[in-house]
Amino acid sequence: MTYEILARKWRPQLFEEVIGQEHITQTLKNALTSDRLAHAYLFSGARGVGKTSVARILAKALTCIKGQGGNPCNKCASCIEITNGSSVDVQEIDGASNRGIDEIRNLRENIRYLPSHGKYRIYIIDEVHMLTLPAFNALLKTLEEPPEHVKFIFATTEPHKVPVTILSRCQRFDFKRIPLLKIEEQIKRITKEEGIKISDSGSSIIAREAGGSLRDAESLLDQVVSFTGLNVEDKQITEVLGIIDRDLTYKISQAIIDGNSKLCLEIIDEIYNYGYEIKEFYNEIMNHFRNLIVSMISQDSSQLIDLPDNELKETKKQAKQAGMERLLQSLNFLINREVDLRYTNNPRIALEAILLKLSGLREYLSFDELIKKIEDIEKRLDKSISTEHKKSFEAAFGDKEYPTKETPMDDGKKWGEFLHYLTTKNRAMANILKEWKPYKFSENRIELPYRERSFTGSYFNDPEHYEQLVAYTQDFFQSNIKIVFKKQNDPKDLKKSSGEDRLPEPLKDIIDIFEGKIVKES
Repeated sequence: MTYEILARKWRPQLFEEVIGQEHITQTLKNALTSDRLAHAYLFSGARGVGKTSVARILAKALTCIKGQGGNPCNKCASCIEITNGSSVDVQEIDGASNRGIDEIRNLRENIRYLPSHGKYRIYIIDEVHMLTLPAFNALLKTLEEPPEHVKFIFATTEPHKVPVTILSRCQRFDFKRIPLLKIEEQIKRITKEEGIKISDSGSSIIAREAGGSLRDAESLLDQVVSFTGLNVEDKQITEVLGIIDRDLTYKISQAIIDGNSKLCLEIIDEIYNYGYEIKEFYNEIMNHFRNLIVSMISQDSSQLIDLPDNELKETKKQAKQAGMERLLQSLNFLINREVDLRYTNNPRIALEAILLKLSGLREYLSFDELIKKIEDIEKRLDKSISTEHKKSFEAAFGDKEYPTKETPMDDGKKWGEFLHYLTTKNRAMANILKEWKPYKFSENRIELPYRERSFTGSYFNDPEHYEQLVAYTQDFFQSNIKIVFKKQNDPKDLKKSSGEDRLPEPLKDIIDIFEGKIVKES
């Protein structure tokens, strides 16, 4: 006897057997029992989610004379013929290979004939979006005023390519991707009935690789069993299907979180030697960091993450260790560097460079974090520095700030009021400018000094920051003010002396954060 593949053998024959599309099957059953039937239906959705299967069940239910509760009996001659694809009254047409106007004209000629038995002649057109525009136009009039004995069922994976004039004349049903857990349950049901031994984790691997398509999952299971026989091991699944081992994904994310650059290179080498697609592995890393973030945001993350329980537990553990700020920083970095990997001729080297940089991000603070730390230190300085300490501080640094080239036209009040306004709009920017004194302040021009090598010196080199500052000044002063930055020399360095030991603790914190030191003037 000829072997029947699992996808065909386990194709649903009743509405209740359709997995994950209850919102559609229940509606159709109610329409059949109440005799509220449309003349044309459009089933849209991803591949392998049940569009054609539901179309066949609906066709059988429409022509079956013994069906009950909206379901076909699957025993009468009409049901058997439709199941076997030999029914005269139910014609399945492939829209990809019968897409021209001539085929649609032939269809229009044939619909005039009454069904050989039963109430309806049914036309199922798969991938209907492949029809040409003239073919759609030829079909339009028939859809608008169809004969009473004709029903149309269209199926498509790309409903946006179907003309709106056709869509408006159909009842549309959107099929969802099938959840991971439901695919797993169906795989376990099939393997039990077929006598196939497979672990729960093995079922999860196949279900996840199917990407929401039950047909794909059944085809993958068929492929695995063809290699392994009835005893399936997890390692064999990854080898046969060329799937990247999930353990490697968790290992690489842990290495990134720990800042272990050496382990990152070792894992990339393992991926390369196994022959896995580097770009596909990169997508796995991005999806994993997305899952880490979702697991921290959502209490019931199982609804947003298609992962088995054991992996979900490990995901939450990693997310808690990394923290939200680090995860967002890492995901943004991966997204921004994706284009580098996409167009490179040597993806391995590009991936190594990206992950080495990413694993080192934990050593850096974001700009907002630095500003916050500076604010905290300033508060501590205000509380702890005594008058004597302030004098020693002034003696050490003196008046060696920016030299005044030109007497400011402003008495300080306008600038102070602007800084207070800026604090309400952009606190980070205000903190940078609050100690700066404008060399020249007029109605249409502000000149500001900066030191090129200072921490904040390059902040306004970013066009976005500069445009924000211009917008704030124009909004506050109600004038078309121009902002000009004047480069200044750094203050003379100070040689390190025992005076460093006498500095207040908060000032030492500043030096420690920026890895600085005080030196004497030569």
